[in-house]
Amino acid sequence: MPDGKLRSARVVSVVAATVISLACGTNYAYSAWAPAFAERMKLSSTQSNLIGTFGNLGMYIAGIPVGLLVDSRGPRPCALFGSLSLGAGYFSIYRAYEGGPGSVSMPWLCLFAFLTGIGGCAAFAGSIKTSALNWPHSRGTATAFPLAAFGLSALFFAALSSLAFPDNTSDLLLLLTIATFVMVLIGTLFLRVVPHTSTYSPLKTEDRSGSDCSTLLKRVRSRDSRYSAGRLSQDEPGTQPEGISYHDDTPKDLTEFNEPEGPKQGAEETSSLLSKSSGSGPGDIPYQEPTAKNKADHDSHHVDIRGLALLSKMKFYQLWSMMGLLTGVGLMTINNIGGDARAIWHHYDDSASSEFIQERQLMHVEILSFMSFCGRLLSGIGSDLIVKKLGMSRFWCLFLSSSIFLLAQICGVNIDNPHALGLISGLTGLAYGFLFGVYPALIAETFGVGGLSQNWGCMTLAPILFGNIFNLVYGHIYDQHSIILPDGTRDCREGIYCYRNAYFVTMAASLAGVVVSLWSIHHDWVENVEKRKERDRGREA
Repeated sequence: MPDGKLRSARVVSVVAATVISLACGTNYAYSAWAPAFAERMKLSSTQSNLIGTFGNLGMYIAGIPVGLLVDSRGPRPCALFGSLSLGAGYFSIYRAYEGGPGSVSMPWLCLFAFLTGIGGCAAFAGSIKTSALNWPHSRGTATAFPLAAFGLSALFFAALSSLAFPDNTSDLLLLLTIATFVMVLIGTLFLRVVPHTSTYSPLKTEDRSGSDCSTLLKRVRSRDSRYSAGRLSQDEPGTQPEGISYHDDTPKDLTEFNEPEGPKQGAEETSSLLSKSSGSGPGDIPYQEPTAKNKADHDSHHVDIRGLALLSKMKFYQLWSMMGLLTGVGLMTINNIGGDARAIWHHYDDSASSEFIQERQLMHVEILSFMSFCGRLLSGIGSDLIVKKLGMSRFWCLFLSSSIFLLAQICGVNIDNPHALGLISGLTGLAYGFLFGVYPALIAETFGVGGLSQNWGCMTLAPILFGNIFNLVYGHIYDQHSIILPDGTRDCREGIYCYRNAYFVTMAASLAGVVVSLWSIHHDWVENVEKRKERDRGREA
């Protein structure tokens, strides 16, 4: 297939991955319907947080099995399963809301939320893996688009609901049911990993001996290759230099193509990175010595660390702890910004109607989502620039994320005017976006792209622990300051003091994130210095 058509196929696939991701981030819209849902179902703040926690649990605990499936079977089966799970979960929640109090027990409500999380995880994993494999040269930028769409999901559905179904939680849940199922299902039809080919035509077996091998060897030497003549033995005509791949240009059925697993996958991607598509004729050697500029991408194609092998790597614990601390901080506000708005508005203006407060809750969900979208784009694209142009560590994006989180928590313990509450939601969304925008590229760069999906799944176990802790802390503190009204609903009229202590907890976690990210930057710098010294010693030898 011509290079132009291959590029077009990759662009279409990224668009499909972006549409799928737009439907996968609906758990972040939980605050848009959770307060009204809890009010109708007569749930406490702790119970409402538990349902939201199970949604997050499904999103994160399914990461490893989903990752294994994506790495071995390709993105499509997981994306299809994701569409079914999202539709089933939201439809069940919609039916429970229609049934009213007592129609569905708490365990079932948690299970329905869990299904929506699993569905989002499965479809999202397929979209991210596809983007990462299709654009190996600009992985941070390529994955930034589906990551940004994932963050924009809450804004998309909240805005659509406020325009089409104002103050109607039932219709919002029905919209989530239909839209998430259809968007992922249609996107799956165009989600494919496009094989990378070069214009180099492989030599036939009978021609790879004698003079051809000598010519090949001269060209390798002329490009300052370090490969010895022993790697091109005439006794083994099929032998090729390490790092050089001969591709068969026979077009593959892109519709049915699934990326191979394990070492083959790494080799396939390495060859695409090393190949030159322009000006190469038969016999040209598509090899390019990695430079400082592209070294990070080059290394990520050769390393393949996954599964239990992660446990022996210090960087795994660095990344895992940062993921847990910062996602936990972000999820507490994401899941409870509706509670913040209700508490602070009731205290500021006791005449505010429930419809007015619900509008403010939706507004903060939209702010969170939009700022998360901006953060993901800036972080994904910016991390590529940081590495390629400035030669710096991607961990600087995590330092920026943790610093913004810290600023958001400071706002959380001080802002008692509801008109300024947007600072908390805006800063939280931006920090959360910076966090997730850089993480897939960090994981691929550190552990290789071959096991990207399952390694990402390992990382997403961290928010299960920290997210649960911070959400339940918030719910417990909020309930302590709440009263039970005659109709069975709960309400807190103490304003900022309904939840203030919870933000002191997350402030400490954000500060820890700043410290860990700075230590990670220093550790990366020390490692790079040691690698440069080793290379210099090798050249001198």
